[in-house]
Amino acid sequence: MDLSTRYLGFTLPHPLMLGASPLVDDLDAVRRAEDAGAAAIVMHSLFEEQITHEHDAARQLGSHEDSFAEALYFSPHRREFALGPDQYLEQVRRLKDAVRVPVIASLNGVTNRGWLEYARLIDQAGADALELNVYRVTTSPDETAETVERQTLDMLRSVKSLAKIPVTVKLSPFYTALSNFAGRLVDAGADGLVLFNRFYQPDIDVEELEVDHHLELSSSSELLLRLRWLAILSAQVNVSLAVTGGVHSPLDAIKAVMAGADGVQLVSEILKNGPQRFGELRARIAEWLEAHGYHSLAQMQKSMNLARCPDPAVYERANYMRVLNSWRPSRAGSARPGGRTASSTRKES
Repeated sequence: MDLSTRYLGFTLPHPLMLGASPLVDDLDAVRRAEDAGAAAIVMHSLFEEQITHEHDAARQLGSHEDSFAEALYFSPHRREFALGPDQYLEQVRRLKDAVRVPVIASLNGVTNRGWLEYARLIDQAGADALELNVYRVTTSPDETAETVERQTLDMLRSVKSLAKIPVTVKLSPFYTALSNFAGRLVDAGADGLVLFNRFYQPDIDVEELEVDHHLELSSSSELLLRLRWLAILSAQVNVSLAVTGGVHSPLDAIKAVMAGADGVQLVSEILKNGPQRFGELRARIAEWLEAHGYHSLAQMQKSMNLARCPDPAVYERANYMRVLNSWRPSRAGSARPGGRTASSTRKES
């Protein structure tokens, strides 16, 4: 079964790749992922805050370096960052030496400033492509949607002017007019789009009166929002599309490809069940395609997007009405979709 796909200009043997995760800090873990069948490796992000902090700390240290020895301890430590900027570049080089599959680095930030120079340095370090990870929650009432979008477009243009490798933009779903914005990103030079960034929502510890931060791995239920926008955007933009978040089973991956994904990034599933899942999922996808009369993955790709699916309205406003109207209360027994009750279902069976 031909499972090959094109992503960011690369021909991959299949769409399953290791998404951004702490695993990329461990060369042995990355090699195991490649051996198990990962078609590409996506690094976790180098954050704008890391770069600016490092530069600020260097300036602070430099201003005191001739004063006294204790000045060496003035620089604050940011333990939440696994790799500093220089270590990140070195890890790009090490990964390129360790694996044969494409290595995709990632920059995460919100401003069009000097930290973006690292796009050029990441290119020089040998990365095959770069994700521009736009992770932002706008809380100021004075900041408009147009301002937020313009800042992202400016960042993308700066990165494209600095790096010669393909650049894909990792987006959140929280844009007023996502289709329009996606088209503007493509016009500004984006070679691909990744759907979607997972927002890790803070919780509240009511006893300690503190904000509680903890990691929740994804589930297949998160895939639905991504399927909707893959189906819409794959009919509108002619760039590579990847899905990240919510892919755990062979059918999850198949749905993503049908909706328009060229690449499928796996993180939570690999963290929970190990890199062998790449081989298992690849085999199950091939079996499903063969059982359903397909000759290749490409034959299935985009078959359920907005332009090609039998009923495009299911992705638009009509879907909202249909879902709400699919539930009918019953007079007896528990309610079922379509108005059937538990007792009537038992009689039918």
